[in-house]
Amino acid sequence: MKVLRYSTQIHKWIGLVVGVQVLFWVAGGVVMTAIPIETVRSEHRLKPASPSALPVEQLLPLSTVAQSAGIAPARAELKGTQRGPAWVLTPAGGEPVTLNATTGQPFAAMEANEVSALAKAAYRGTATAQTPVLLDQAPKETGRDGPIWRVNFNDAERTSFYLSPQTGEVVTRRSAVWRFYDFFWRLHILDFKNGDNFNHPLLVGLTVLTLSIVVTGFILLWIRLSRDLKTARAVRAARRRTS
Repeated sequence: MKVLRYSTQIHKWIGLVVGVQVLFWVAGGVVMTAIPIETVRSEHRLKPASPSALPVEQLLPLSTVAQSAGIAPARAELKGTQRGPAWVLTPAGGEPVTLNATTGQPFAAMEANEVSALAKAAYRGTATAQTPVLLDQAPKETGRDGPIWRVNFNDAERTSFYLSPQTGEVVTRRSAVWRFYDFFWRLHILDFKNGDNFNHPLLVGLTVLTLSIVVTGFILLWIRLSRDLKTARAVRAARRRTS
């Protein structure tokens, strides 16, 4: 009887505490399984990249570019971009620096008309693009720092392309679908600040409490089934005695 009483009390009161969060977990699970991750990432709105050969004879060697920029790179990447080949040099403990691989200098600043043309060329669909906006600081939803160009499209998902101010590449894609998904993801992991930490004490604590509900629920179920079996046996025994 003590086990039944304690299990009932624990199950009831902890259920009241974590019930709302369990609802959020289930609702978030439904959202995350119902919406394809490709749609969340707006992959259907980005045209496949068409790689082209680098003009090797025009490229400056890494040593020349690094010396000219005064950078001792711990990592270097040579890549083709919409504005031409680029060296991306990352010093130890520093941020990447993007330089024109044919001049060794930073790329010239982009104008709005160039940004609009690059965004339209990368976009898959028939929606029109709004006027590009240069943001001094990238929004949190991009996961990036520093200036960035944003181009919004008038499609059903309200797609936004974020472009690098140096190379004109679409570095991040966001939409109303992504923001809807992100809202439920943050509810799911209870990290409303950054949306990427699922090891914090609040979530761990609620998970442990939820586990206690499951355990006490099994205890209550076992006690209830045991009682029902005893009652059924008693009824059958009584019937046999009266027959």
